[in-house]
Amino acid sequence: MAKPPLTILLAAPRGFCAGVVRAIDIVERALALYGAPVYVRHEIVHNKFVVDDLRAKGAVFVEELDDIPDASRPVVFSAHGVPKSVPAAAAARHMFQLDATCPLVTKVHMEAQRHHAEGFEIILIGHHGHPEVIGTMGQLPEGAVRLIETVEDAEAIAVRDPAKLAYITQTTLSVDDTQDVIAALRRRFPDIKGPYKEDICYATTNRQDAVKAIAPRIELLLVVGAPNSSNSRRLVEVGERYGAPRSLLVQRAGDLDWPSLQGLSVIGVTAGASAPELLVNEIVDAFRAHYSVTVETVTLREENVAFKLPRELRDAPAQA
Repeated sequence: MAKPPLTILLAAPRGFCAGVVRAIDIVERALALYGAPVYVRHEIVHNKFVVDDLRAKGAVFVEELDDIPDASRPVVFSAHGVPKSVPAAAAARHMFQLDATCPLVTKVHMEAQRHHAEGFEIILIGHHGHPEVIGTMGQLPEGAVRLIETVEDAEAIAVRDPAKLAYITQTTLSVDDTQDVIAALRRRFPDIKGPYKEDICYATTNRQDAVKAIAPRIELLLVVGAPNSSNSRRLVEVGERYGAPRSLLVQRAGDLDWPSLQGLSVIGVTAGASAPELLVNEIVDAFRAHYSVTVETVTLREENVAFKLPRELRDAPAQA
């Protein structure tokens, strides 16, 4: 019996961003230079497949520095960034620390520090409890950064001095939602200072724009990514907002619920910034078992961003 036809629109850009590539490379390079174990504080990026792959190569993932039994081994800080107290604690224990914080997150940290030094009260737009938000707020003394998530928060927040106010944002937010929050802040506080260049990173923006381009054409959007990945969850929301009747987050092909995936003719597939292309291919191959698949890549724009590894890894000689 012939399989029914299915067109899969692959959104591009999708998957790994430059910050994620750099973070993974840092762990792999450290393993190549110094051998196992290399300790990593928290998930290096929000993807179980990536974490499990690095674990198999000798990375040991820990929640806190106190969980590291051997202070002489390298410790890597995740791409999301960490509060200042973490590298300070590592330095106090004379640990060899490698910072895999995405440079675009570091940019936000530096903005926060500059605003604080100039006497500004800082509002951070972000998701409560996300590692990036914890890291950004942890760059400054407690109370220096006020966190808001929604337009309602922006309408309700009370500030010390509207003339000495600045905002920064998490890098992986919904572009549309964040614009609405910023608009509410600017309406209430016309003098509020924003970043020179918006904080939501190029990769988040590009992946959301690519989903917007295909959403009106599809019956279902599949976002390959982890449940704790902020940028992946935002892609699901963008798909639904821009015309996809259904939008689902899946980690692996094994998560697909085939009884609910019958009778389709056109679907879209994308991947969050920490999801490897291997998992996208796995999803497409899984559909080939049920449908006669035609794949069409819809490229919104090209990405050619790359970030350098830390100097300690670029300059170090490999172990014999």
